[in-house]
Amino acid sequence: MSLLTTLARLEAVRSGRAEPLATVRHRHLSDRPMVLVPLTAAGESGAPLAVMLGTDRDAPRLHLVPQPLNRTLRFDFLAELAADLLPYLESFAEDVEQIEGSEKDPETGEKTQVFRELCADAPQLVVPNGAGVHHLALIGRSTRFRRTAEDEEPGPYPAPVRVPLLGRWLTHLTDRAQVPGSSLLLPMTGLLARHWATGQSHLEDQHLAARLAWHRPPDGLTGAQAAELAESARDDRGQLLHPPAGPATDPRFDEFVLAPAITRYDSAVGALQHSAEQRDEAAAARARAAVRAAVTALEEALASVLLPTWRDVWQGLDLLRALPPAGHLAERWTGDRWSYTGHRDRLAAGEPPQPRQDDAVTAARKLAQREREQARLDVQEALDDPLAMAEHRLSGEAFSGVVTEVVPDWDTTGRSPKPRPLVTLRTADRPHADLGREVHRVHGPSPQKAEIVAVDTAGGTLTLRVLSGMGRRKEPEPGSLPEPGEPVTFTLFELTVRQSAPLPEPDDTPWTHGGPPGAAPVPAPSVSEEWE
Repeated sequence: MSLLTTLARLEAVRSGRAEPLATVRHRHLSDRPMVLVPLTAAGESGAPLAVMLGTDRDAPRLHLVPQPLNRTLRFDFLAELAADLLPYLESFAEDVEQIEGSEKDPETGEKTQVFRELCADAPQLVVPNGAGVHHLALIGRSTRFRRTAEDEEPGPYPAPVRVPLLGRWLTHLTDRAQVPGSSLLLPMTGLLARHWATGQSHLEDQHLAARLAWHRPPDGLTGAQAAELAESARDDRGQLLHPPAGPATDPRFDEFVLAPAITRYDSAVGALQHSAEQRDEAAAARARAAVRAAVTALEEALASVLLPTWRDVWQGLDLLRALPPAGHLAERWTGDRWSYTGHRDRLAAGEPPQPRQDDAVTAARKLAQREREQARLDVQEALDDPLAMAEHRLSGEAFSGVVTEVVPDWDTTGRSPKPRPLVTLRTADRPHADLGREVHRVHGPSPQKAEIVAVDTAGGTLTLRVLSGMGRRKEPEPGSLPEPGEPVTFTLFELTVRQSAPLPEPDDTPWTHGGPPGAAPVPAPSVSEEWE
């Protein structure tokens, strides 16, 4: 936790309300996000129980598994989820734009002009918290390899046709969610934590209702009191008024509501099977009515748990939409669009599902990408948001001040003199200002580097020698240097992220890192995996 975040949390405790950590919104929000609130069976993290989803806050759709331990019912649930979610995910695939680029001919080495398709927009899923992202990853991992009735060897338990495709999409979205700055799959608690600080712990912040209580506490209550009420308030039946944001359910709900409802469903199904064996039509009709009544009771019980969280997610979106978008937001969303387009193309090309375990080169590339994107995100947020830049100023990685003097100077060691003016500024910051340290000007007319040549700690001044960004003439171009009295900001880190060294192709991977593809047998997808 940074110093500024700690101070903001302390201020939230003092004020009783959430305190801002950002002045702009650092994540893209779609005009039509798909809000998805999952639930899982207690003690069965991979067994889905229900999901509420939709793009309209006034029209949520509920899918459930009446008996989570029944494999057939789970597949029916996943088929319904696929039929509901896949049309949304695929609806962005047709509207594309042509992006001009170039690629090197492998034989001649010459660059040739090429055009690539880029989807004009991409889907966005919003879940209540990070545990919801993990749950979707489990569903993706357990379904993308499933055999279907259309396969040559469907196995004893074929899945509905669209279920493996759903698993591949969920795997892609959850993998992309690990890339810093990505907005394809967002946990609401993480979104709020990036933009506001509360006076409670990070673990307590995972309860969405408790976190939102710090933003708009009722009259007469502090944020802490409102959060405690959201976490623990119960109705006359002993059920929470604001259930957890999932995917886990409240133990009292499991014991007194869910378990009896599932038992009634099991009894009704058992009676239906018995009447079918006895060929008793009257008893079968009564049993079918009992099954429908049991399913309806389960729907009502699960909806009562999911609806408060559903409304909380939309309330969180309203809070975030009130913030202006950051300047580099469109650039990061373009990266998400490329990711979506690439996965669309892989599916269209008939490529196999994502492997259970990445090979050495793929894993290294993913790690390098995430490190690079994290560095780029840190720089872009600092450039877009004064509060983010304040984090770097407090840590000594940046400083701001007012220019007091600009003295012309030249470097005469070369064939022709080069302008190297000295800029002195007064600052209250305390950067790690070692002499000769390279610094970079923020929001200058052009990228500009300088070096620290003098530090007066007592007087609070720094003197910099400007090294670039002044044009190619003997005199600096007008406007390229700050004027006396002008506020400026410099960072001790570069404002552009360097590309990492290229990694070898998988065929060139040495045996010490897994060997080339085919060196070790790849396990085939299981067709006889037991699910119950």
